[in-house]
Amino acid sequence: MYAQELAVKVEGTNQYLTFTLGDEDFALEIGKVREVLDFTTITKVPRMPDFLRGVINLRGNVVPVIDLRQKLGMGAIEQSVDTCIVIVEILIDDEMTQMGALADSVKEVTEINPEDISPPPKLGIKVNNAFIRGMGKQEDKFLIILDIDKVLTNEELDLVQKANP
Repeated sequence: MYAQELAVKVEGTNQYLTFTLGDEDFALEIGKVREVLDFTTITKVPRMPDFLRGVINLRGNVVPVIDLRQKLGMGAIEQSVDTCIVIVEILIDDEMTQMGALADSVKEVTEINPEDISPPPKLGIKVNNAFIRGMGKQEDKFLIILDIDKVLTNEELDLVQKANP
């Protein structure tokens, strides 16, 4: 009985991992996050786009790592003491795959109530913001809540899959 109650409680939570890219605060659904790693050596894979920084060895598994800031058009991440790799699970061809996403820093796990999340802004121009799940209000600022499954295009997902043999 306790396990069922716990499952219901966890399913009903609205927890997000918050992190920074440049001067902006972002969030990911905690259910998509597997772990957060300190920055480690990334092995470059030839002929991959700039945002695909390479691969890391995660307990014997090859995990591709993207520069999330670069992918979102914010310039490449410059490594600092706070730079980390957020290991997320994304859906590629109906299969859950682990991927690393570089972040300037990780802040905290926070709870955001559904009523505090607004839909992504409609900019009136042809800007693809499908990767933004919503804008979470937190005190006097907004968190950009990413839909990590939609940050990469299908073609880019194929490249990530090729980097992860």
